[in-house]
Amino acid sequence: MTAKVELNADERAALDWIDTCQDQMVTTLCDWVNINSGSRNAEGLEAMRGRLNTAFSALGGEVRAEALKPTIVVEKNGEVHEHAVTPSFHLIQRPDAPVKIVLTGHHDTVFPADDSFQSWVMRDDNIMNGPGAADMKGGLLVMLHALLALERSPLKDQIGYDILISPDEEIGSQGSGPILHELGLKADIGMTYEPALADGSLAGARKGSGNWSLKVSGKAAHAGREHHLGRNAIVAASAFAHALDDLNGQREGVTFNVARIDGGGPPNVVPANAVVRFNIRVKDADDQAWVLSNLERLTADTAKRDGISAEMFGGFTRPAKPMTPANAKMFEWTKAAGSALGLDIQWNATGGVCEGNNLWAAGCPNVDTLGVCGADIHSHEEIVLLDSLTERAKLSAIMLMKFAAGEFDAKTARKLARRET
Repeated sequence: MTAKVELNADERAALDWIDTCQDQMVTTLCDWVNINSGSRNAEGLEAMRGRLNTAFSALGGEVRAEALKPTIVVEKNGEVHEHAVTPSFHLIQRPDAPVKIVLTGHHDTVFPADDSFQSWVMRDDNIMNGPGAADMKGGLLVMLHALLALERSPLKDQIGYDILISPDEEIGSQGSGPILHELGLKADIGMTYEPALADGSLAGARKGSGNWSLKVSGKAAHAGREHHLGRNAIVAASAFAHALDDLNGQREGVTFNVARIDGGGPPNVVPANAVVRFNIRVKDADDQAWVLSNLERLTADTAKRDGISAEMFGGFTRPAKPMTPANAKMFEWTKAAGSALGLDIQWNATGGVCEGNNLWAAGCPNVDTLGVCGADIHSHEEIVLLDSLTERAKLSAIMLMKFAAGEFDAKTARKLARRET
């Protein structure tokens, strides 16, 4: 049974203030959505980070541009090089406060600079269709206005927080992952602003995930004159992909998705290069160990083929996030906060992953779908329900104010997590 949450006069005043922000939130969202900030579009990512610097400066606090380590990229032709990543936005507020919270989000989208999906349109008075409208530029506005409401509270000094908004979440957080881990280690709890579903339900337990690229090298030869001298990298890569796919169903809940094979060239040349790209999802650490053992075996089998070499790149970037007692406590508080707004917050397990996985890997209990209500993310049909901007900002604001008041005891959740991790 959900505990009843009562709101005092200061808390109600903060929520009333959020209601006055609806029109400005929509205006800002329109501006942000029109900035292409695809994960590889450095110019757009920096433009978006500039917008964040301006908007979040209203909170006060120390703003940093956190430099990220380059990521390894395997090109279609098998060339391997480092790819520079633009900085993360980091704001630090009251680092010595009794309660420490990390709030995370991302300003990259899945839509590259040359994608046809570049701007917003209105479907009706409440539905906006646009790239990143729900995932997660709307969520960033929810985060900001919840924190602005907290700053209006007389108990604000009880909470210190770190905000990390990253440019690489949609490509696995390889650069921002270490910073997420560091912040998760020192925080009592975490709040992440991925979109909720259109019906307002949240993600519960999450699988772990990793992305890999297998580089396969053979030997080129004329397909007619000297076919026998060639060593076909495409054939070897295809055999690996088939063997990987055969692992599906061998362990409950573990999935292998072969997403793409790059390589080859003219039909009269035996292809010397191929790259197999794939994703794997797991339920827990035992699954992860089983997967890594099989990947080592299949890579070795590929390299045993005559004239073929194979090199693996990638790994698990997001460990599983189970519904432990610590994470369940976070959902209990979220549901209680929702009840004060007349919301019946529900949640469901999902195979999707996000920064909440990274925080939990550092032992930080968290809720990771506190953003806007939306649907069809990662597609040209992505939508956000505009009335959820203020609704979800009020939900987070209640949680933050109750953490500040001690009615929601963040230290309790962290203590539970220490017993579980």
